Amino acid sequence: MIPLSTRMRPTTLDEFVGQTQFLYKGSLLYNAITNRTFDSAIFFGPSGTGKTTLARIIADTMGGNWAEINASTTGVKELKELIESAKHSFFGLEKKQTYVYIDEFHRWNKLQQDSLLQALEDGVLRFIGSTTENPYFAINNAVLSRVGQIYEFRRLAEEEVLLLLRRALEDSERGLGKLGIKADELALHALAQMSSGDARIALDRLGFIAENLSAGEIITAAAVGEAMQRQTGFYDKGDDRYNLLSALQKSIRGSDPDAAVHYLARLIEGSGDIMMIGRRLVVMASEDVGMAYPQAVSVVVSCVQAAQISGLPEARINLAHAVVFLASCPKSNAAYMAYEDAVSDLRNKPLSDVPPHLRDTSYAGAKDRGYGGYVYPHDYGGWVEQQYLPDDLYNAGTKYYNPTENGSEASFKKYLEKLESLKKKK
Repeated sequence: MIPLSTRMRPTTLDEFVGQTQFLYKGSLLYNAITNRTFDSAIFFGPSGTGKTTLARIIADTMGGNWAEINASTTGVKELKELIESAKHSFFGLEKKQTYVYIDEFHRWNKLQQDSLLQALEDGVLRFIGSTTENPYFAINNAVLSRVGQIYEFRRLAEEEVLLLLRRALEDSERGLGKLGIKADELALHALAQMSSGDARIALDRLGFIAENLSAGEIITAAAVGEAMQRQTGFYDKGDDRYNLLSALQKSIRGSDPDAAVHYLARLIEGSGDIMMIGRRLVVMASEDVGMAYPQAVSVVVSCVQAAQISGLPEARINLAHAVVFLASCPKSNAAYMAYEDAVSDLRNKPLSDVPPHLRDTSYAGAKDRGYGGYVYPHDYGGWVEQQYLPDDLYNAGTKYYNPTENGSEASFKKYLEKLESLKKKK
């Protein structure tokens, strides 16, 4: 039986869902397709995000010849035959352009990829290459320079996956509408989240569930859990996800790696949403670790990026690395609280002007307005005493940043205290 994801594959730009960062009405790509001026491009990103679907929509819209091959099963011999056929079509009576879509293009080696170059230069072929790898590493520069346009496909948002699921349930021609099967909202949200932005997984799991239920039955979160082979107790309450995120952050803040890993596991096994977890971890690196270990942000961002590249299930290893690291770091929220205190003053006190010696003096007439007099600290070994805060805050002795003795922040505190003592001496 044809998979539901194949049956429900969008056939027009209006049906296409996702990738709004480059495809929307009025965007350059949208106009290039509708105006039939589309040339060649590389599509890269995770599976199930619409690369093949968009390539087929482009082919249908452009009206030329269309060929679709997979680099894992097709070699140079077949490509040369395709190019010869394209030449006859291009230079013959038809004067027809040939579009070739090569899926998993990164699987070809340099020589195989280079076999496209002459056909691209001559205009015989228009080419769309699809890859899950970063094209700047996986595709030859010579090919990239001739293709020009590179589009990064992102995992679909939960709402976008929900739209596709509801469309499939209602569609009587290609979808499940004739089966009379309904799904409760909890089940659809669970399926959308567990699919991790992969429309193919979401639709095919929905099709599997629907085909094995009786007419009139309702798809439940339990059925989704069985189809995805994950527990769905996480979805019993709409706010559980946020409770678990809260518990994760508080465990990390409390330097309890065991509790933190426990809540991470519940989040991953419940939803598998890498970016939802990753975003919170990046915030924690600054909010809770902060200046006590300033490199924490770099470490956590690297772990989250690695998780994105790996995808589930391996991503859990990268995220566990980040969680244990954050829970084991010294903690300080001094930088975060400094910002909050500064914002509080902005909202509750009159704003003073920037001191004249700190204002921009790069234009004619600045000196006539009394601006200037700034002392360049590097001319004095890296520090020189002068006023930086506006007058009222300076005169009140305002201090926002109060460093702790925790971790690396102790050395920053020592340095700032040394500068304070120099000020007092002068």
